[in-house]
Amino acid sequence: MIFNGFSKAGTTFLKQLEKNNNKIWFEKNKYIWENEIRTINEHFVQDMGETLQILVPSIKFKPKVGSSLFKIYRDVRFSKDKTPMKDKIGIIFWQGKAHKLQSASFYMHYTKNTYFIATGIRNFKPELLKTYRQYLKHEKHRISLYNILNNLESKGYKISSNKFKKIPKILSHLKDEKYIDLSLHKAMFAYEEFKIDKIFYDITLLDRCFKIYDDMKHLHNWVYEMTLTQ
Repeated sequence: MIFNGFSKAGTTFLKQLEKNNNKIWFEKNKYIWENEIRTINEHFVQDMGETLQILVPSIKFKPKVGSSLFKIYRDVRFSKDKTPMKDKIGIIFWQGKAHKLQSASFYMHYTKNTYFIATGIRNFKPELLKTYRQYLKHEKHRISLYNILNNLESKGYKISSNKFKKIPKILSHLKDEKYIDLSLHKAMFAYEEFKIDKIFYDITLLDRCFKIYDDMKHLHNWVYEMTLTQ
């Protein structure tokens, strides 16, 4: 194990970045980002990725920016936020041959105040949305997903709430309210969010993440099997 917790200097950097989100300030302080955020994120990815192989032997991860580590530079062409740097640090482990953001994944991100741990897919692009809806046409898949989500909610986890308002035509035959609700999702993931605490700065964060990912493994498997039908 090389990860010993995230860095207090890293969250301090994110607080300062919020007030100084410009390239000049960032370049002057880039060494802090590299030493207190990027390097430590790489350690987390390596240790967490190896541990996740217990749950998913074929999980994909690489402790590198552009792979398991999201870039800090914002692509302002496609964002309403035109500040050049992101103040949210994202990390992902995924399964499948599709793009990592359209694959079943174990995910986390953190800001200066909170950290977020999730499993699933956080946004369906049009083709995957079609696949998801087609998959739900099968009763056994609907029942399985409903039971998985119900179990996670009973444990205190939250489910993605970004939804459409109208039932898609492909699922217009659904009559049961609980299955109709499944048809409205724009994404499918479960998550838990924490305020930055002492665990965030400690090696035991690996245990917390693994416990959550283990609880959510059935959702991960459902989403992964759904993506295989695309």
